[in-house]
Amino acid sequence: MMDMKKIVIGLSLMLVAMLQMIVVGAGGGKWDLLRSNIGVSAMHMQLLNNDRVVIFDLTDFGASNISLPNNRCRDNPKDLTLQHDCTAHSVEYNVASNSIRPLFVYSNTWCSSGAAMPDGSLMQTGGFNDGYNTVRVFKPCNDNSCDWQEFSNVLKHRRWYASNHILPDGRQIIFGGRDRFSYEFYPKTSGADLAVELPFLKDTRDPTIENNLYPFVFLNVDGNMFVFANNRAILFDYVRRVVVRNYPTIPGGDPRNYPSSGSAVLLPLRISSGAIVAEVLVCGGAPKGSFTSANNGNFVAALNTCGRIRINDPNPQWLMETMPLARVMGDMVLLPNGNVLIINGAAAGTAGWGIARNPVLTPLVYRPNNQPGSRFEAQTATSIPRMYHSNAILLRDGRVLVSGSNPNAYYTFTGVLYPTDLTMQAYSPEYLDPQFASLRPNIVSPASHSQLGYGQLLTINFTLPQPTINATTANSLTVSIAAPPFTTHSFSMNQRLLLLTTSNVTSLGGSNYQLRVSIPNSKILAPPGYYLLFLVYQQVPSPGIWVQFK
Repeated sequence: MMDMKKIVIGLSLMLVAMLQMIVVGAGGGKWDLLRSNIGVSAMHMQLLNNDRVVIFDLTDFGASNISLPNNRCRDNPKDLTLQHDCTAHSVEYNVASNSIRPLFVYSNTWCSSGAAMPDGSLMQTGGFNDGYNTVRVFKPCNDNSCDWQEFSNVLKHRRWYASNHILPDGRQIIFGGRDRFSYEFYPKTSGADLAVELPFLKDTRDPTIENNLYPFVFLNVDGNMFVFANNRAILFDYVRRVVVRNYPTIPGGDPRNYPSSGSAVLLPLRISSGAIVAEVLVCGGAPKGSFTSANNGNFVAALNTCGRIRINDPNPQWLMETMPLARVMGDMVLLPNGNVLIINGAAAGTAGWGIARNPVLTPLVYRPNNQPGSRFEAQTATSIPRMYHSNAILLRDGRVLVSGSNPNAYYTFTGVLYPTDLTMQAYSPEYLDPQFASLRPNIVSPASHSQLGYGQLLTINFTLPQPTINATTANSLTVSIAAPPFTTHSFSMNQRLLLLTTSNVTSLGGSNYQLRVSIPNSKILAPPGYYLLFLVYQQVPSPGIWVQFK
């Protein structure tokens, strides 16, 4: 009987995917199943500069599907579900070998936040219960010896459903969290070791529903912080502790933050001699009242709109656009060629335990430079629902790693509409299709993990499978630099993509070429840390190399 039920569900999902593709048109790209079981639910993900991905869920889920090594167990009297637990709740995924290594995390990481630090380590903050005020650090290694380090009671306020961002001085700023209407910095420094109230976070809280958790936070090109919560935003000077600008409410006034979870990105910053245009794109979410309705069994259709705003204009206004598919709990990934991938999520309901319906199986690509009305394009659909607690991140080879989906309070594999999913997939965007192989550059130098100085003139040597560059096509060469984000709950913290203009493109003979590019001269544009550098030719990116801004 259960096998027949699985067959029916599988056929239903195939039908949903086919109908979505018929409605919006079939696109490109392809899906590959990397692993059928990674052992944990991928609630949080971070790519590190050794091409390994740290993944973790929460410790109050009960036993996971992967054991801790060497008969190790976690004994935590504060755990609310399983105080003696011999399973892992965090793993490290090795992209090159497609392998999983269990990690040991002690305190509860449920709905926490984080970002990669300038030295390449992951600094991760908050969580639930014994994790409220905890900071955890994972320093990458290549010999499988590294594991989590934890520092309890170092955050001034509880940070549960908070958002983080790296600052130009290398610290993280941490905004909000459930019932915490403040921000603070970590690591702590003299004179900046306290939490500071930010009334905007309280003003944007809907009573009993919230709709302001995991605020969308971006570092503006002027050094101030753009903070979006619920349905509106401010520009905040964290140095002077002053709100310097209030932005208009997004048209329609519907909430876009957890649990009415939309997603948002700072669109790619084109670095040139002129003024740099900073634009924020907010997509999807759920109409007002959807969370309450869903908890009463009425699953309201998700929002199908995106709002786009130039945050430094003298009179900034939202430009509204309509997506081909409505989506809540989607993820937005900045691709190396400057496009935005919108992936995962549901078409009805909201974030939360079991209160979403109708998985959206078809990704969209948003092309920011196209004219309004022609920016969205549907891509090849998946057959695996990625609902609440799903994630997607960009890899160095240009693929997008996709995992997670657990709308259940525990690991639940039977008897529910959307079981806990432990699979891992790779989505290969259209630029990886074989028909574009002749356009795919390969960077010869600099070597990966090179250190770059601010304002440096960088020489890049590269090859093309077919030497096709001429005076016209040379103008389509772009260098993009991507900051790998910490991703959870439909928001990729610290996600940033810089587009650098190339010059002096010259042939070195055969398929060998050389170009020069100016590295940004400001830590505001590119805070210190590790980035992925890609060379993009006619919208097709090379495999990336790691570079470090110091």
